[in-house]
Amino acid sequence: GQLGPRATGEQRVSALALLANVGVSHALFAGILIAGIWLAEIPVRALGLETDSIGLEAIAVGIAVGAALAAGNAALGRVVDADPSARLRELLTPATTRGWALLLAVVLPIIAGFEELLFRGILVGAFAAGFALSPWFLAVGSSIVFAAGHGAQGRLGIAVTGVLGLALATVFVVTDSLLVVVIAHYIVNAVEFVDEHR
Repeated sequence: GQLGPRATGEQRVSALALLANVGVSHALFAGILIAGIWLAEIPVRALGLETDSIGLEAIAVGIAVGAALAAGNAALGRVVDADPSARLRELLTPATTRGWALLLAVVLPIIAGFEELLFRGILVGAFAAGFALSPWFLAVGSSIVFAAGHGAQGRLGIAVTGVLGLALATVFVVTDSLLVVVIAHYIVNAVEFVDEHR
């Protein structure tokens, strides 16, 4: 079966090629980050990966936070009647069930994992531990960098992404769990794709 609008073979290959490119590039960058973390001997505690921060409670909190952020994101989209990331999602939206499986089970988890490791785990957690800086100061700074990294979505997209980044950074500081924010980030992204193409 197919999900979403029918696409020509060329469009389907293009979307799958883009998905593969995004997934592989994010996985490669995540691997580089992990190697750097290992070489720098950054403690897992600083990254929000201690045993007590990755259990079932963290999963449940991540789901709740993700659902709340996705609902807020959808409500904001209705209020401003604009979706700054619609064009990007259109390019990445698969036309086949296999493509949707690749998107939801592989690409979006890799994106959420990489971005949260970098923007929350390292730029907030590791920097706070390693340089004795306020995690709240770092949360604001990392959110600005996170927003700037989404410049392809235009000014509105940068603003919305900055607010989302600050919300995720706040949750990271409060819960001290990388898993919570990875799950929440994944849910926000997945809901955007699924809602748009139901």
